[in-house]
Amino acid sequence: QVQLVESGGGLVRAGGSLRLSCAASAIRFTINRMGWYRQAPGKLRELVASVTTGGSTDYADSVKGRFTISRDNAKNTVYLQMNSLKPEDTAVYYCNAQAVRLYGRNEYPYWGQGTQVTVSS
Repeated sequence: QVQLVESGGGLVRAGGSLRLSCAASAIRFTINRMGWYRQAPGKLRELVASVTTGGSTDYADSVKGRFTISRDNAKNTVYLQMNSLKPEDTAVYYCNAQAVRLYGRNEYPYWGQGTQVTVSS
């Protein structure tokens, strides 16, 4: 099974910074792409940023230049450094991992429990 444990959310003023962490425990699974999604009240969940095992990254246009995603493959941990935060960044942030069972073929998504990020104006 794959379990994701997130930390680092909280309340911050506009212009401030937060760092999210997500540690994956995966017995008999290989973790591929990891990333962060967010969901604000009344809105759909959206991709914020993702990173492959090789370090290739992808960002939502709204966070480019402000957020940086990174990962430690040895620890199966992904980080999201969020700078210059805006009130519109307020949402529940979810960690995602795409994983394949050992000797399996299919890749499945796994999710963390979510961590609240609130940016006050």
